[in-house]
Amino acid sequence: MIRLHRCAGPSARANSGADMKIDFETNVFPLFHPQSVDDLKDPCPVFDGSVWHVFGSSGTVTTETWRILHATAPDLYGPWTEHEPIELPINGTGVAAPGVIHESGVFHMFIQTEFMKSGGRCEHAVSNDGFHWVVLSPAILAIPDTEEDGIYDPHPAVIGGKRYLAYSAMPKFTRVPQPDIYLARSQSDSWFGPWKRIGKILDHNDVPHHNTREDPDYEWGIEGAQLVELPDGRVLLNATCFLPNGLRGNRQRVFFAIADEVSGPYVSIGPVLEPGQPGENGHSTVMIEGSQLSLFYQSRVAATDHRWRYGLARCDVALFSKVA
Repeated sequence: MIRLHRCAGPSARANSGADMKIDFETNVFPLFHPQSVDDLKDPCPVFDGSVWHVFGSSGTVTTETWRILHATAPDLYGPWTEHEPIELPINGTGVAAPGVIHESGVFHMFIQTEFMKSGGRCEHAVSNDGFHWVVLSPAILAIPDTEEDGIYDPHPAVIGGKRYLAYSAMPKFTRVPQPDIYLARSQSDSWFGPWKRIGKILDHNDVPHHNTREDPDYEWGIEGAQLVELPDGRVLLNATCFLPNGLRGNRQRVFFAIADEVSGPYVSIGPVLEPGQPGENGHSTVMIEGSQLSLFYQSRVAATDHRWRYGLARCDVALFSKVA
């Protein structure tokens, strides 16, 4: 197993605005290698009170064929044990990228059905143990011929005691998807909805380090969004952008944005994690425990033969109090 460590001093540096840099105190990559597939993507770690679970996408980018990964470990750093992929009675060409939350002894999974074409649903499944799942009614459906003609990458969050779903949505497209970030709120004070669409909360034009829609070498839109409440009550948006410059395969980055309210406006503080060698990183989940922020992310670099793997980086959450 290859492990890349990048260490900083006990206090990372931070400043206001889109050029904020974060020196993560620890960064371990890769956490583990998959047993029988090429790539691991879209990680969502969840603690059930005794064991860590990670749900994600396992498969290959060569054919964009994916199954639902499930692995467990006593600690976020592992050792991770892979289990049989989760089988759900859900139809779609892109059933992947689960967003999972554990509350009151129940796992709630929200998962996409498409991501490379119009349509799609945000499906909802529940489990008592993380292994056996029951699929309920869909939480959100795409709305044909609107800015939400296609939807994917749902991720649940509790902000201010309310339950939300952040997700990517896109209008019809001719070349590649151009999604922005959208938000919905549960109207029942539970994960069972019904869900009220709040609308777009982050647009291409709000992210100066993202490729523009008019870019002749446009690669992809904003995706993999997750919301988390900071200790001071502000909201951190964690998502994936595509840099406007550089070779393909080196332009995807995790970035953070901050807002006073869950619906925005969000101000990006820029890409927060560099791969350290030729490669890129993306779709991730942030967890805040006490004074520590953990970033569980996907990355592919030369050292992994450009196959996607998971990494874990940590920093002091107090850094974000320095951002105006």
